[in-house]
Amino acid sequence: MYDGIVIGGGPAGVFAAIRAAELGNRVLLLERNDRLGKKLLITGKGRCNVTNDCSAREVLENIPRNGRFLYSAMENYPPEKVIAFFEENGCKLKTERGNRVFPVTDKSSSVLEALRNKMHRLGVTVKTARAEKILTEDGSVCGVRAGREDILASWVILATGGLSYPTTGSTGDGYKMAQELGHTVIPTEGSLVPLEENGEDCAQMQGLSLRNVGVKLMDSKGKVRYKDFGELLFTHFGVSGPTALSASAHLKGENCRLILDLKPALDEGKLDARLLRDLEQYKNRSMENALTDILPRSMIPVILRRAEIPASLQANALTKQQRRQLLSLMKAFPVEIAGKRPVSEAIITSGGIKVSEVDPKTMMSKLVPGLYFAGEILDCDAYTGGFNLQIAWATAYAAGSSVKQSIDKNAGM
Repeated sequence: MYDGIVIGGGPAGVFAAIRAAELGNRVLLLERNDRLGKKLLITGKGRCNVTNDCSAREVLENIPRNGRFLYSAMENYPPEKVIAFFEENGCKLKTERGNRVFPVTDKSSSVLEALRNKMHRLGVTVKTARAEKILTEDGSVCGVRAGREDILASWVILATGGLSYPTTGSTGDGYKMAQELGHTVIPTEGSLVPLEENGEDCAQMQGLSLRNVGVKLMDSKGKVRYKDFGELLFTHFGVSGPTALSASAHLKGENCRLILDLKPALDEGKLDARLLRDLEQYKNRSMENALTDILPRSMIPVILRRAEIPASLQANALTKQQRRQLLSLMKAFPVEIAGKRPVSEAIITSGGIKVSEVDPKTMMSKLVPGLYFAGEILDCDAYTGGFNLQIAWATAYAAGSSVKQSIDKNAGM
């Protein structure tokens, strides 16, 4: 009845089904939820950052692990083709700061609607069922067991996602099915996830958002693991925001430190001159009131305490040494990181199917003929900015394009 089965109704699964159907396959899509794209609907705070309007090479530069594995897939289906697909299928897009691409409607439902309509036109069958086991015969895929039913097919694309946002159905089923067939699963953890502070200073600044801040992630040996510039948010547990989320991709089970440059546009000399002007202008004020033009109000008590400067000290009584300490903290404000928030709070999952066991051109398993992978289930994750969805589209396109080739080759044998 079906040529192949796609397991997972997220962006990678739906896109893989579309591509396979375009090539003439009779496709069944299995989704355990009662509707498709539950996770897609909440991405980008409900707006859906579809991709990043950049070159394939630039996408790969934003993938900290296993980017080389994605070279072929990304070259064959770069962001410009993703943009063209959605534009041609009724979802108009716009590009915002950082080359982030969103639907003009600012609604992720517009993206999902375009995908669902395309699937419907191509005749993809969607069935609400939880896949439990991938069936094999003589070592090759022959179908899927879903509930009490065995559904026969000559190929299967596994696109069940990772472990982030488990309420959307990402519970690790795909890892289990792949492991049963001999695949290695790299241990999973959250990536693009907020960071917890080892201390209480962030809680005192809860709700404070810094728009233009320099960020460095330093490991326990003082080595810079990651550098960034942009937005950061202090929370009751630590830090969040785009720069913190991207930094989390480089945090691997050890205590690290974030170093924040609060005034990246000014070198220390210019910042000192600015500080001196403020101290002169507000010389008769207390220090907690003299710094309001140069620092956010909720941050001033924290910085003064760290600099061991009494909040009530009059500005004209500040010593040169105390001023130097203030400058040092403004250019290198440390936040001790205890670890990541739970994977359930992560935007994306790090870890997954070991990529050396997957053909990078076709996304087919090197261990089980007829088994393909797409999207977050693979051990590939990127920074914020639309790059993770770009991985989903590119790997799904590669898998969906390859199943037809697989059938053709088998038919000629």
